[in-house]
Amino acid sequence: MSDYDFDLFVIGAGSGGVRASRMSAAHGIRVGIAESNFLGGTCVNVGCVPKKLLVYGSHFHEDFEDAAAYGWDVEAQGFDWSRLIENKNTEISRLNGIYRNILDNAGVTLYEARAEFIDNHTLKVGDETITAETILVAVGGWPALPEIPGIEHAISSNEIFFLPEKPKRFVAVGGGFIAVEMAGVMNGFGSETTLLYRGPKILRGFDEDVRDTVSAEVQKKGIDLRTGVNIEKIEKTDDGLKLTLTDGSILMTDQVLYATGRAPKVTGLGLENAGVETNAKGVIAVDDYSRTNVPNIYAIGDVTDRVNLTPVAIHEGMAFAATVYGGKPTKVDHENIPSAVFSQPPVGTVGMSETEAREAFGEVDIYRSTFKPMKHTLTGRDEKTMMKLIVNPATDVVVGAHMVGPEAGEIIQGIGIAVKLGATKAQFDQTVGIHPTAAEEFVTMREKV
Repeated sequence: MSDYDFDLFVIGAGSGGVRASRMSAAHGIRVGIAESNFLGGTCVNVGCVPKKLLVYGSHFHEDFEDAAAYGWDVEAQGFDWSRLIENKNTEISRLNGIYRNILDNAGVTLYEARAEFIDNHTLKVGDETITAETILVAVGGWPALPEIPGIEHAISSNEIFFLPEKPKRFVAVGGGFIAVEMAGVMNGFGSETTLLYRGPKILRGFDEDVRDTVSAEVQKKGIDLRTGVNIEKIEKTDDGLKLTLTDGSILMTDQVLYATGRAPKVTGLGLENAGVETNAKGVIAVDDYSRTNVPNIYAIGDVTDRVNLTPVAIHEGMAFAATVYGGKPTKVDHENIPSAVFSQPPVGTVGMSETEAREAFGEVDIYRSTFKPMKHTLTGRDEKTMMKLIVNPATDVVVGAHMVGPEAGEIIQGIGIAVKLGATKAQFDQTVGIHPTAAEEFVTMREKV
């Protein structure tokens, strides 16, 4: 038992911080944790969870329309945005309570206050001064908004989940996960939706066939997708927000969401007092075991800008506990991590894009299939599913799998296991498909593109 107040003190009670504190406490050490906002972090409160709930809700308008093809006479009686947000808030409150119980049951001392380094073993937590032998930083990230005239009239992903009413006109700025997802959500709820992206094509970093498919499909659903353009300034007028774009055009809207990036939430953390090194963007540098340049200080999650996904932060938290307190030095493998974009239609992906594979191996084998989902053979809806496998011909190993279409995230989770284990295309081919499903296409594609 050390002479410090705690053996471990964690800054940030998001998914990674909570998992690290709970797993560490299981080894019999004294653990404290500080959180100045909300338990569960971004994912639970203003990220994955509420976003997925809104995605579910926004898709019902298509389900009502499609029901007629299956013999159901259904008429929507209207939509109540405030009821949805109230129900969402109730669910988030329930999850906050679960996180509180997890900490209590693990014997972790919770401080609902802001923490700041005084030195590498000492923190100012609220009005208290607390010492700890080891400190883990798990503060996550925060939306970053550009400095343009009128930016105060825009919102970030933090605020969109608490809008008092649904905007009639909505603009999302950005081309990544959040912008594409929230454009789909608001479009589904009936807002006149525009998606602006300064680059040539949305979802930068994803496979090109994924990018092309999503771009085409969101436009079919009525989203006004404009690429190669950005906002120069925002002005508030009697008719709403007036956006002056870089191409010289004017766009009127009621709400502007900026989803153009996030930054590590390190402002005011006092890392310099402890000697912890960060780069110009505030990212904390860590080694393979999440240790910073200061031996007793570690960092996990988005603040380290490795792979910014909630399950990754959780794995990093578990690896930290095993390394520091479990006697089992554990590295987190950041290769072949499956992920999903809950766009409409959604994306599921694991492994390399075609571009990455060609850069790594030169020649690659490509298997791709595009088809109408079975559900829409009756509805007549113009929606396409795209599935793709990328194979290293020298080894026959499947190095990438990508999908755009219904339940893509659910399907790619299973495919991700195969890719992680280094399955070959021959092994995919030997697997019997489940018929009739979209997923069977991953094991029935035979012709190379």
